[in-house]
Amino acid sequence: MTATPRVDDARAAYLPELAAVVWPEPAGPTLRRGGAGYAVVPSAARPRLLVPAGSRRAAASAVRHSTEAVGTRARLRRSLLATAFRTGLGRLAFRDRLQVGATGGTLEEHLTEVLGRPALLSVHIGPARANRKPVIQLLDDHGRPLGYAKLGVDPLTRGLVDAEAEVLRRLATVDLPGIVVADVLHHGAWGPHALLVQSALPVGLPRATPAAAAEREREAMVAVSRCLGVDRRPLAGSGYADRLAAEVEALGDRPETARLRAVLATVVDLDPTLDLGAWHGDWNGGNSAALADGRMLVWDWERFAAGVPVGYDALHRRLQTAITKAGVEPTTAARELLGGAAGTLAPFAPPARTEDLVAVLYLVELAARYLRDRQAEAGARLGHVAAWLLPAVEDHLATRPGAGGVLR
Repeated sequence: MTATPRVDDARAAYLPELAAVVWPEPAGPTLRRGGAGYAVVPSAARPRLLVPAGSRRAAASAVRHSTEAVGTRARLRRSLLATAFRTGLGRLAFRDRLQVGATGGTLEEHLTEVLGRPALLSVHIGPARANRKPVIQLLDDHGRPLGYAKLGVDPLTRGLVDAEAEVLRRLATVDLPGIVVADVLHHGAWGPHALLVQSALPVGLPRATPAAAAEREREAMVAVSRCLGVDRRPLAGSGYADRLAAEVEALGDRPETARLRAVLATVVDLDPTLDLGAWHGDWNGGNSAALADGRMLVWDWERFAAGVPVGYDALHRRLQTAITKAGVEPTTAARELLGGAAGTLAPFAPPARTEDLVAVLYLVELAARYLRDRQAEAGARLGHVAAWLLPAVEDHLATRPGAGGVLR
């Protein structure tokens, strides 16, 4: 990229790296003002989305079908922005462009071969985190969605892309009533990168009311937790306890490892009987949608896993919503998650008086993931688990009947 935007946030700093991956040499992606290419929305200093500036319908559709907008206000802004591009005002209002020279050898050319038809690209620019990777919406020249492509560009994201392809194939054989999951259109390699192309879900259809959406989401989470069966067994000696202990040990010699080991040992010593099932792995407001017709769309299955305590998805959704949407301070959100675990997990009907321990295990799982993926080093806000997650868990166990004083 021959021009560099004024860097106002981490996504602006990431834009040149992203462009070089999707349009490698000799494409020579360049940032300019006006002209053809890809409109940078809202600007090169605060990029969130690249849309094809040369097609009103494709640009409007790219905005309308983008999946980051969460909540009524965000969706209204997205709708207004889509209207602006459809009428031509968006092209005038958003003047920053990413222009691409030669197209030979680019991802765009490869996707045309994979799909058997030309595809216009719209690229999502995500926030700083270790698992950030190019996520690309594919559109025809009328703006109709053809699918989504994901690129794994390093060992972590290549593993996640490959894992999601395997999960989507597996879920295609599982009964998930009322839940819509994308199909795998293509999975393979593009140069050194892992490439997954999946079908487009109908995210633009009318949504359910907030109350109906919340109920449908709870039902869907329960269905996912039970889709591969449920096994009720003591935690001590279970495959899950062994796996989680191994993941903690694999973190190596760091202060958080010893603290997580102590937390896990405390819960194992209590030896609750748990229901073990499946979870999506990262259920949040940005990767699911309840439609007015009763269907639940769920995407981003790269973290799916089986053999975990049922209810992890509901706990994850509550924690992420509290921190990222409601603005609750992370330690407070973790404490509230532990204190309210019985209510959060009620739809899953877990064994009585185990709910808070399920929440503790979920937080250990989350901490191990963040540390393993080096989220703090990548700039992710919640990556510093010693500053928020561990104090909440340790304080909870230190005052819990039967476990008091173990960690103090």
